[in-house]
Amino acid sequence: MADGTVEGAGLRTPWRREFATPVRAFLKTESGSAGILVGAIVAGLLWANLGDSYERLWTTSFGFVLGDHGVTRDLRTWVNSGLMTFFFLVVGLEARREIDLGDLRERSRFLLPVAAGLFGMVVPVALYLAVNGTGSGADGWGVAMSTDTALALGLLVMVGHDVPDRVRTFLLTVFVVDDLVALLVIAVVYTDQFRIGYLLLGVGVYVALLVAKRYRHPGPKIVFIVGVVIWGFVLASGVDPVVTGLAIGLMAAAYTPARGDLEEASGLFRQFREEPTPELARTAALGLTRTLSPNDRLQRFYHPWTSYVIVPLFALANAGVVIDASFLRRAATSPITLGIVLGYVVGKPVAVVSASWAIARLTHGRVQPAVGWASVTGSGTIAGIGFTVSFLIAALAFDGDDLAEAKIGVLVAAAIASAATWVVFRITALMPQDRRTEALFGRAEDLVDLSEDVDPQRDHVRGPEDATVTVVEYGDFQCPFCGQAESAVRAVIGESDVRFVWRHLPLPDVHPQAELAAQASEAAAEQGRFWEMHDLLLDRQDHLLKPDLLRYADELRLDVPRFTKQLYAHVHAGRVGQDVESADISGVSGTPTFFINGRRHYGAFDAASLTAAIAIARDRERVRRP
Repeated sequence: MADGTVEGAGLRTPWRREFATPVRAFLKTESGSAGILVGAIVAGLLWANLGDSYERLWTTSFGFVLGDHGVTRDLRTWVNSGLMTFFFLVVGLEARREIDLGDLRERSRFLLPVAAGLFGMVVPVALYLAVNGTGSGADGWGVAMSTDTALALGLLVMVGHDVPDRVRTFLLTVFVVDDLVALLVIAVVYTDQFRIGYLLLGVGVYVALLVAKRYRHPGPKIVFIVGVVIWGFVLASGVDPVVTGLAIGLMAAAYTPARGDLEEASGLFRQFREEPTPELARTAALGLTRTLSPNDRLQRFYHPWTSYVIVPLFALANAGVVIDASFLRRAATSPITLGIVLGYVVGKPVAVVSASWAIARLTHGRVQPAVGWASVTGSGTIAGIGFTVSFLIAALAFDGDDLAEAKIGVLVAAAIASAATWVVFRITALMPQDRRTEALFGRAEDLVDLSEDVDPQRDHVRGPEDATVTVVEYGDFQCPFCGQAESAVRAVIGESDVRFVWRHLPLPDVHPQAELAAQASEAAAEQGRFWEMHDLLLDRQDHLLKPDLLRYADELRLDVPRFTKQLYAHVHAGRVGQDVESADISGVSGTPTFFINGRRHYGAFDAASLTAAIAIARDRERVRRP
């Protein structure tokens, strides 16, 4: 449970990958679903041009009637205002994760993404209105303002497959703001019949849910039922109810599981192992689930469904446009189509780059993008992809030919934006290494995840003191995955500019000999032989009882009586406890966990992955240093 797992040929730390990373799983799902989404768009276009069955199906009425009351909508509306609520729930969840665990946990970093996100909406809207003026298309200004974050992330992987995760994180951080404001625009501007009473009822139920959450965490089923009630009230008020998903997503806190909670869960599992009854099985399962944050539990369930099913279904239901020669001629000169293309293809990159530049200049470099200017530019060009919110607003603002022209404008803009992004990152890839590193990563200081800096007077350090890259590992001598990672560690610490630091994190609930082994290494350290004992313990993890440890001390020619006395008296328990305390402060709950130049390393810890992460850290450090 706390040790990690082997996936394919790589070694991974699942508790860190699943619990602590704000965007990695999100990005992986979006990357995988991008192809499905593009396929759904193509299928919708083809279906709409093969007869009238496309419109007949999606305009079919469907609803629920109880006595004199009921709700009846066509299938397309159920998809757009019903199923898409779950998509915006995931958007809200990811926004909350960024606030709680991501780069936005440092509140000073709110300024740039908020400014870039807002400016990235204002400029495209201004360009759209400059083309449409006061004509019939003026009411559709909202179509040109919102980036489809999910589709943009997925297509960014396809057109810029070598783009590092940090760039995708920047894109996500900026355009979460875009999604939030766009939904507010839908609620306020594109609402025809507004009934304040129903809206107040919905707000009241939401406030009650917040109060209940403060005193007791309601289960997912309760949240779902209450969410449906809120959704119904908001629908009855005349406001598009997709805002319900966003509101509920934002209230779900994200946090890493505490080590104490994990230890309690492993205790419940041991009870079940000793007495495998249905009651204890349920208790153990609930204990494991409770270690996850509400945010993680909701996202784990809904995110695959929204990415692989709901959003592609939305694309299928909305992307269909009947295309013929006369329509293409009309769309080519339509102010609606041209305004949308101009807003997305020109407005988005200009807005993102100029807002980022202006914030950096006004703050004299104190606030600047977490990535380089090539990444900022690429984020601006890929932001020209609008789909979900754009189609939602188009359906509210237009009908008939105007709606078709708006849809084709969104699709053409997405194609051009993807091509422009490919060009940006292709040019970047051709730069010399140092220039490419600076263009992609910039010079901004990283957020440091490691709570306590490395102290050569206290920490156990291998490698030169002035090394460019410092790798810190929190490990457990009985953890088999620490043992498996050791070969990778030894491969990378052989480099001249890398130093390696070991810190103890024994997990006695799953590794009963780990605590004493850690104390034995400290007893050896007092005699100047820490690393020799460290290597021996990891090589012989199946033999860590007291007699084994004493035999190792003799094998290393230590002062065995002194070693024995300290081991039996637990003289070094406090020193091990200091490392454990620093791990807790840094949010480390499992082993092995690595930090590279103070930044947590997620994912695989095989030699290739560690080497790649170290190379990036080395390049960034070289760019920063004069």
